[in-house]
Amino acid sequence: MRSPGPDETRQVKMNGMQLNSPVLITGASHGLGQATASLLASQGVPLALCARNAAPLNEFAAKLRAEHDIQVAVRAFDVNDVEMLTEFVHEAGRRLGDLGGVVANVGGARGRSLIDTEADDWAYTLGVNVVSAMTALKASLPQLRRTRGAAVLVSSISGSKPSPGLAYGSTKAALNHAATILGRELGPSGVRVNAVAPGSMLIPDRNWDRLRVADPGRYEAFLNEFPSRELVDPRDVAEVIAFLLSDKARAVNGAVVPVDGGQNAPSAYGY
Repeated sequence: MRSPGPDETRQVKMNGMQLNSPVLITGASHGLGQATASLLASQGVPLALCARNAAPLNEFAAKLRAEHDIQVAVRAFDVNDVEMLTEFVHEAGRRLGDLGGVVANVGGARGRSLIDTEADDWAYTLGVNVVSAMTALKASLPQLRRTRGAAVLVSSISGSKPSPGLAYGSTKAALNHAATILGRELGPSGVRVNAVAPGSMLIPDRNWDRLRVADPGRYEAFLNEFPSRELVDPRDVAEVIAFLLSDKARAVNGAVVPVDGGQNAPSAYGY
């Protein structure tokens, strides 16, 4: 059998992740975090996973270990606990080796309109969506510099298109802008930062799945916002995240990548 030429060798290298360095994912026990972890695990990538609830997180980690024979470090905590999040990032590096990727996936919100959103709601939403992402990235930066790794901030279609949920949309817009700044700030040290902006995802027993069951008429009307009349599959978003972490995306930095299927309005509840 002939040896592969230089171009073929390069292609083989680029078909996988950028390296076998571990990837840390926040909010990893369900939905997009789980889909991303499953995809990376299938590629043999060691993982550090965190989420608030220990039982589903531990069950999912055990499944990944059994199916893919990879190392998986887990810890259950609230990412608004800055000290705990920072320590988990350091622990992941000690246990698994320097991180090659960070996926700041966890998100949430409190409050809806300006009138009913209190200062505590703003603080919570900013913390869970933005501060946790910046905390994880800052704590992992020495590791990412050593591996010349990448980070992906999970934003939302609501970060660029208006929908009810003032604090949520505003903080997702902040993540979009942070990615553009960080791409320039950290690029010289070999660390890429991008954001993905998913459209409305159909996740079992979550917002849009509950609407589908509780109010089929409104759900059917909502489908008109999608050219395909289908909500976004988290697995398709996970594919884009994996690409952005990989060497294939080595020229993509400071970008906000929409993964919304051409969705128009972000919400079934107005605007």
